[in-house]
Amino acid sequence: MTSQTILVVDDSRVSRMLVRAIIDHADKQAEVIEASNGEEALTKIETAQVTTAILDLNMPGMDGLALAEKLLKDFPTAKIGLLTANIQDIVRQKAEALGITFIPKPITEERILGFIYG
Repeated sequence: MTSQTILVVDDSRVSRMLVRAIIDHADKQAEVIEASNGEEALTKIETAQVTTAILDLNMPGMDGLALAEKLLKDFPTAKIGLLTANIQDIVRQKAEALGITFIPKPITEERILGFIYG
């Protein structure tokens, strides 16, 4: 596997820990950067080269879709997934319009690894 820098942004610490555990188990070489909101994420990745991002939709401040738009400007080739329990069609359509992958919660190893490595 090629070395990856994976950004995980979710206001739920438990969700971030679960996603990190799944990635760490599958790929010991991957660098995982965690953030609890969009603003923190942008600060933490100033010197990083993000290859993949998994973003929660509903977070305080900037939501996952707004963060995805910013990330795509800086990392146009990054693979971005929107991880959310909000399965409304409008959310799916907005994700699709941005060219990002919709990943429905609950978080499972199959969904996370399928998105990253599939």
